This record gives sequence, structure tokens and C-alpha cells, in this order.
Amino acid sequence: MTVRLYDTRAQALRDFAPRDPSNVTVYVCGPTVQSGPHIGHVRAAVGFDILRRWLAHRFGQVTFVRNVTDIDDKILANATDAEPWWAVAYRVELEFTRAYTAVGALPPTYEPRATASVPQMIELIETLIERGHAYAAPDGSGDVYFDVRSWPAYGSLTRQSLDAMEAAADADPRGKRDPRDFALWKGAKADEPADAAWSSPWGAGRPGWHIECSAMSRRYLGPEFDIHGGGLDLRFPHHENELAQSTAAGDAFARYWVHNGLVTVGDQKMSKSLGNVLLADEVLAERDPVVVRYALGAAHYRSSLDLSPASFDEAEAALNRIRSFQQRAQRSTDAATDAIAPDAAGADVPAAFAAAMDDDLGVPQALAVLHETVRAGNAAIDAGDGAAAAAAAREVSAMLAVLGLDESETTGTAGGETAALDALVRTMIDQRADARATKDWATADRIRDAIAAAGIVLEDGPEGTHWSVNRG
Repeated sequence: MTVRLYDTRAQALRDFAPRDPSNVTVYVCGPTVQSGPHIGHVRAAVGFDILRRWLAHRFGQVTFVRNVTDIDDKILANATDAEPWWAVAYRVELEFTRAYTAVGALPPTYEPRATASVPQMIELIETLIERGHAYAAPDGSGDVYFDVRSWPAYGSLTRQSLDAMEAAADADPRGKRDPRDFALWKGAKADEPADAAWSSPWGAGRPGWHIECSAMSRRYLGPEFDIHGGGLDLRFPHHENELAQSTAAGDAFARYWVHNGLVTVGDQKMSKSLGNVLLADEVLAERDPVVVRYALGAAHYRSSLDLSPASFDEAEAALNRIRSFQQRAQRSTDAATDAIAPDAAGADVPAAFAAAMDDDLGVPQALAVLHETVRAGNAAIDAGDGAAAAAAAREVSAMLAVLGLDESETTGTAGGETAALDALVRTMIDQRADARATKDWATADRIRDAIAAAGIVLEDGPEGTHWSVNRG
């Protein structure tokens, strides 16, 4: 078993070897909670959730940290007298959590807010100043900058030369030695809320964006951890700056850098000006959450994903094929399942599925194995081979669990609700059967029509009538 991941810094596939094989450590840049999530945010959450699940499958424990940036220029700008900046941040954070939960993303091991780690940020800035890699602005503004020319490795993540980079636009440039120097600390301004500032050796102010993740990853995972993740758009300047300031402070920092591709709509980047932003709440209100997860996770995580209504339609059709097989297998293999029940650890995934996932999280190839197993399972049912059908069903369940497509994790339907629905539908099925037995065809047809109007599909067979929810 060798897991390989594409390391953005190395620009190559690398064998993944965690520092501690019994505990993989992952830090993923979470949302800046200035406004609600769009579908690109959810795609990133799904991609890293699949990575986390596969690492847990291969190594056991995964310590997964995803931060919340809850202090930022735009958060302050979106505040009103009726809703202070911290209330905006919390409301939007809940919107992100709701979207992540809907698509079955596992909750992080830790989910720190930036405002809770300000002392650690100040400590890190002080270290950078002592080492000669940062300086306080001489204009008395209270700003502190990272000195990019003091660190020769600056630009190594994105392989850019310093002189070719654009100026950093995150603070007043008048106090900078070089236009590309970026803010570690921002001095308080008269037009900003007083409660959006913290005391520091350089005066009241708040942290710059980049220092936040360096401090939080160190606090929760230590000075060296396995994987740093985030969207492709974060490589520069955010991750480049994180790498520079952490390593300049003496930390080994991330051993692997993993970035997910972005979402486009009609082959165009989502933009408010183009009116093509797909808001997560709107998509999840219109589509089954597990369908959304399938559509967002089916492409390779590093690829660009162009979404359209057809993307979700295709995902729904694929899931319906899987659901149909699971329902058939449940009906036809009860006895065989008891005879060849899996061990306590459950059925493992097929070797071809594992090989695909080991190869830089090859979900498209893994899904191909999943659907081939479904086809083989259906063929076994048709041939009356209950043992083979049961084995296929267990493998399908194992693969769905790894991919986070187990519907109990996304739909939130409780077992009691399912049982209640089953009791009601079966009562109506029995009433229909009684009507048919007495040749009361009008009543039988009326009951069937009522069941169909509720979105329930009936399947009459030699072993009786079975029902399923029409998800089309």
C-alpha cells in the first residue's frame, strides 16, 4: 500500500509518508466568513472530506483542522449598527456549517476561529522581528510587515521570482520597505470598531490574514504537520506568505501541499458581475444533498469543474442506479447475507478501487469500479446467485462510505422516520392487495395512484410488492 499525492510545492506526485503513521495531520484553510458559501466552497469541503476519509481508511486516525477567519476587512465592511462585525461572522459561519453538514462533510477535529488565537499570532510576529524578517512601520501606524527580501526562499511554493510579483495590497504601502512586503499586523484605524482591535507591542490593531493560519496550524498541529490544503486560488499570495513566515520563524511547517481545483459555470469563473454565482443554500434547496455531493466529488479534485444542471442530473441518474441495486440486493440476498456476514471490521473495498484512491485520490476511476460492482451485483441477482449479490452489496456499501455517499450522512433521515414511512406504505400496499383479491380494480388503482402521487414507486414481483422513493 502506497498513497501518492500531488504536492503543489514539488509540482509532482509524491509517496505520502506521514510523520506519525498512526495519526495523519491535516490543516485546511477554511472560510473567511464575510458572506454565505457558494458551491465552490462546498466543492472544496467535499474534496478534502474524501481525502480525509481515505487517509483514515489507510492509516486510521486523522487530525483534521479547518479554521474560520472571523476578522477581516470585508467582514468589518459588511457590519451594520444592527449587526456588529462579530455577529456577521457568526451568522455566516453557521451558514457554512449548515452547507458542509448537508453534504456529509465530517466535522473537523478542531475548528479554531482566528480571533481566539491572537496571542499566538503576536508571539509569532515577535519571533519574526527578532529574527530580522519583519519590522514595524516607521510611520507610527502600528502596522507590522514581513520583509520578503530578507527571506531568499520567498516564492518557492509558486516558483515565482520576487521582482516579477505584484505589490501586496493588504495594508498602507507608505510604511513598507518593499511594495511586496505583506502585513502581519494592522494598526487600528479611527473608522473601525473599537472591539475589532487587540493590544500588541506595536499598538492596538488586528492580525493580517496570512499570519492567522501560520499561528493556528502551529497551535493545533505543531511546528511541522503532514498536509496543508486549500483552493488553487490560495496558492498566492496566501499560502506563499504562510510558508515564508512560518519557515522564517523556524518552523518546518507543511510537508505536503494539496490544492483543489475551482468551479466554473458555463466555462466562466463564478462572479457576481456575471450573475453566475451558485449559492450553496440555493443549490441544496433544489437538489438532494447526496446528489450535490456526488456531482462535486465525481471529478478529480485537482481539475476545474464546470457545473450545469446536467451535472446534477447525471449525478442523480448514477445514484439511482446504485440505489436500485441496493434495494434489489436487500430484497434478494437476506438469507445469503446472513450466511456470509462480513467480519466485525466490515467488508473492505475492492483492490481496484483502493488502487485508484491511492493514486492521488482518483475518484473518477474509483467510481468506475463502484458502478462495475453494481453491474456485477445486478447480474448475480438475475442469475439467482445470492452469495455473489450479497458480496457485491457489501463492497458497494464500503465504497460509498469511503466516498461519503452513505445517504444517512447527507439526508439526515432518522431510522424512526424511515420505519414510520415503511409502515404507512405497507399498509396501503396491503389494502391494494386486498382490493385486487376481491377484483375491486377501481380501489386498487386509486390506492396505487395515491402512492405514486406521494413519490413512491411500487414494484410487483413473485415475492410480493416492494416500494422505493422516486428520486428522479
